[in-house]
Amino acid sequence: MAGHITEGGHHPAVEEYLETIYHLEESAVPAMRARLVERLRVSAPAVSEQVKRLEREGYVTLEADRTLALTDEGRTYATDVVRRHRLAERLLVDVLGLPWHQVHEEAGRLEHAISPVLEARLVAILDDPATCPHGNPIPGSGRVPDARPLRSLTALDVGEQAVVVRIEEELQADHEKLVALEEAGVLPGTTVTVKTSSRDAIEVEAGKGSVSFTPAEAEALRVTDVA
Repeated sequence: MAGHITEGGHHPAVEEYLETIYHLEESAVPAMRARLVERLRVSAPAVSEQVKRLEREGYVTLEADRTLALTDEGRTYATDVVRRHRLAERLLVDVLGLPWHQVHEEAGRLEHAISPVLEARLVAILDDPATCPHGNPIPGSGRVPDARPLRSLTALDVGEQAVVVRIEEELQADHEKLVALEEAGVLPGTTVTVKTSSRDAIEVEAGKGSVSFTPAEAEALRVTDVA
């Protein structure tokens, strides 16, 4: 397979697939090939071919229910990729001052080039952060993220308030939605109020404005009770 080789000796595609399976598991979504097609925006035949490669290399197994499971080696590798990505996001926001809505995409480019030496330096400079700028935990951090019970935005009633804690990876892939979230101030740590809720859309209001979500998008926004 031609193309760029990463710091770990693999093509970015291998890391992207393992990372996506990790994200699916993190969101309690069955890691099926159809979900990889949706998340990675590639064809079903391409996913099938890459999954076979991951099986051959010992990173995943195909379970009886057709879901994909990371092996111990695959989970270690996926965790390393996710850790580098989320540290890169913190660098881009906290040190370089990149707009919040841009860091997910940019970190996706950087994660493949971060060596163990650079990773250790990032941890030192950033003071070992617990979460990425979107509120998701950084694997291997010595700091403990917010441990309060979380629920999705879909669980809230009209008029109910909650504090945004995490914006899951699926929603981060929608650049326009991230721009809308930043403009309205719907960011981790902010309090939102549900304005309207129906089978088709949920609208929340924050300090700077309001944002409307589809039910699927609302599932990817994790909140906790107002203290």
